[in-house]
Amino acid sequence: MVEVPILKQGHYVIASIQSALTDADLLQLREALMERVGRFRARGVIVDVTALDVMDSFAVRTLRDIAHMARLRGAETVIVGIQPEVAFAMVQLGLTLKGVATVLDLEEGLAFLDERAGPRVEKNHPRGTVDRG
Repeated sequence: MVEVPILKQGHYVIASIQSALTDADLLQLREALMERVGRFRARGVIVDVTALDVMDSFAVRTLRDIAHMARLRGAETVIVGIQPEVAFAMVQLGLTLKGVATVLDLEEGLAFLDERAGPRVEKNHPRGTVDRG
């Protein structure tokens, strides 16, 4: 099993895939991300695929599932770093990330989530002040 590092950055969780993952590894990543979204009350999820030089149909479907599951838990997801060759192969194979945001790199991913997720009103704060985190 390959363990994908998952970091907490403010209100976001970031998973950086460093090497090709088996189907079992992808399922483990999905479960670990959903657990951390709940534990950290994350507003956003970034999955960095920069190191991947290939994505098969199972990987694409799992990334879509992660995004949809996170949305149901109140977090936006963005996939960052899809390499040009990988994008070309995905198009040729008819694999899409329909409904899932993608951007070029981690910096753009963070900016995207900052814009999309926006500030959250803290329930335990006096007078519902806004947490700009």
